[in-house]
Amino acid sequence: MFRKLAIDLVVPTAVYYGARAAGLSQLWALVLSGVVPALRVLWSVITERKVSGLNAFVLGAVVLGFAMSFVTGEPRVLLVRAAWGTAAFGVVMLASLFFKRPLLHSMAMLVLPEDKKRVWTENWEKYPAIRHALRGCTAIWGVIFLADTGIRVGMALTLPIDLVPVLDDVLLVVLLVVLVVVQRVYSRTIMRRAGLRINGVHVSQA
Repeated sequence: MFRKLAIDLVVPTAVYYGARAAGLSQLWALVLSGVVPALRVLWSVITERKVSGLNAFVLGAVVLGFAMSFVTGEPRVLLVRAAWGTAAFGVVMLASLFFKRPLLHSMAMLVLPEDKKRVWTENWEKYPAIRHALRGCTAIWGVIFLADTGIRVGMALTLPIDLVPVLDDVLLVVLLVVLVVVQRVYSRTIMRRAGLRINGVHVSQA
């Protein structure tokens, strides 16, 4: 996950500022920076021999952004593309609250080892507090990502263009820190009220 974040965020930002230092226009520098995540998606499709919904969305967003920016000739159109992903993720998070299991549950099942998956599934079925905590955390993720979208759009439309790429990366780091802290406090509060344990330690003593 962190390797993908580095490729999709840090590398494109470095490419942008490198291109600007080489004398390219803001539009072409943004185009080049957008090629990096597109190439990663294509490589993922080739190696995994399947197209995930996320990969299709990233590739579609890049292509659409390129097309719109060349039609309008406006680099700010490409800057706004950073907000599309957070908007889509926030909407999907909130929409998953109407499913049997929220998206955070599915995301955890993708990264947990097999033994932990069984424990995770058993806890989900057995404890209402865990279901409550996961649904609440999913809602928190959705709301924060939608708020992030608004901030990104505002930055893209109002701030100096050359400043926005690095601020996008800084905003993501801040977003993740806020999510971890808020989610931890919220989930531990729910567990403590239910008298449950986390990692074998009673929540009230953690």
